[in-house]
Amino acid sequence: MTRPALRQRTRAYYDAIDGDDYDQLASLLAPSFVHDRPDRTIEGRDRFVQFMREERPQTDTTHPLDGLYCRQKDSAVEPADSDDATTAAVIARGRLLDAEGECIVGFVDVFTFAGDDIERIETYTR
Repeated sequence: MTRPALRQRTRAYYDAIDGDDYDQLASLLAPSFVHDRPDRTIEGRDRFVQFMREERPQTDTTHPLDGLYCRQKDSAVEPADSDDATTAAVIARGRLLDAEGECIVGFVDVFTFAGDDIERIETYTR
């Protein structure tokens, strides 16, 4: 996939979560999707969608992004604005906000893709 396409799919992931659009969320993820986060690892697309729909501690949150970056194979991180198909990962830096707009946590998500599908997300928080 090109960088613009990867960037669009990454943004669509957050839009689906923030909009409670779980069908859209499922359509973005590989069946073998894994989410590594500080408090747990969730394996499998269906299990992750179930967690997001039914088990999240807070569902009235938003994920504004402060930056999207692409990491090419064997290279440094670069802004996600060129059209390069050798991208190995997309890195999203943002904030998780509550319903009042207060910051719960800052995060960095590292997305790995398998074709068009999000295969893995590793989340780092601060």
